[in-house]
Amino acid sequence: MAHDYEVLATEPVYDGHVISLRLDTVAMPGGGDSVREVVHHGGAVGIVALDDDDQVVLLRQYRHPIGAHLWEVPAGLLDVDGEAPVDAARRELAEEVQLSAQRWSLLTTHHPSPGFCDEKVLLYLAEGLSPVDRPEGFVVEHEELDMTVQRVPLAEAVQWVFDGTIRNSLAAIGVLAAAQLRATAPRLRPLDAV
Repeated sequence: MAHDYEVLATEPVYDGHVISLRLDTVAMPGGGDSVREVVHHGGAVGIVALDDDDQVVLLRQYRHPIGAHLWEVPAGLLDVDGEAPVDAARRELAEEVQLSAQRWSLLTTHHPSPGFCDEKVLLYLAEGLSPVDRPEGFVVEHEELDMTVQRVPLAEAVQWVFDGTIRNSLAAIGVLAAAQLRATAPRLRPLDAV
């Protein structure tokens, strides 16, 4: 029989620009309760951009929490009020790698770290790529000034996942999902699914 994990109390700890942290006291099976640290994150999108030669657009970006550069797919926060996730993906593709796409598909929806964080990431496939200018008002700054953009054949990017060159979970999921899509053509959900 399923247990109802009722939240008995919530204590805010930190409220930042990207994340907040709270302590939830939760009723546990068999009686008693336990305190859970919960990081709230507003969500994000990622884009596997594949060109007509089946090359995936990857970028190498510094990530301070791990003190290293990672190979990633274009991605960004769902931080514009009222913006649909696919529109956020379109915006991020233009901002980060100056591309637009004719065709969009929803590949996956996943929770990268559900043991402590409620972040949800929607991962899109973008095809029919063409160059565009960055959106008006967008300023390249901070770590983005140091980004490297590279197109990598999809099969090679798959190997990068297995040999540890790609360590970013969103990029790994995206590259493997795109390769599986090419290999078996699974049924995808509607573009506006969450």
